[in-house]
Amino acid sequence: MAATNRRKSREIATQLIFESLINKEGYMEKIECFRENTEEKIEDVDFGYIARVLRGIEENGQQIEETISKYLVKWKLERLPKMNVAILKMATYEILFEEEIPNKVTINEAIELAKKYGDDNAPAFINGVLNNLIKK
Repeated sequence: MAATNRRKSREIATQLIFESLINKEGYMEKIECFRENTEEKIEDVDFGYIARVLRGIEENGQQIEETISKYLVKWKLERLPKMNVAILKMATYEILFEEEIPNKVTINEAIELAKKYGDDNAPAFINGVLNNLIKK
């Protein structure tokens, strides 16, 4: 079995979180739908990790949203671009619940996702929110 690609797994998790902001079906259905319909090579994807993240966000959504909201300066969560919300939810979940992943790794990965999927301000914005979160 190929080594899992955590970056790619994280990216897929973020895409599925983004989708869940629009379409409310359960996380397992989203994962199955992704697996059936993707054009990407997925043998190196850690679907256990993706399921854990999506389940964790579903089960702890209120705590995660309240945590993010605490560190948004002059912003409300519902006013942010949905991709920024998805990245922040994935990263906040990791910071709060995935103790084996160093916070700096989570933040760096979130910034990379913001560069790829967000607008020009997204990387600095995501970095600021997450750095404030880990300082507390």
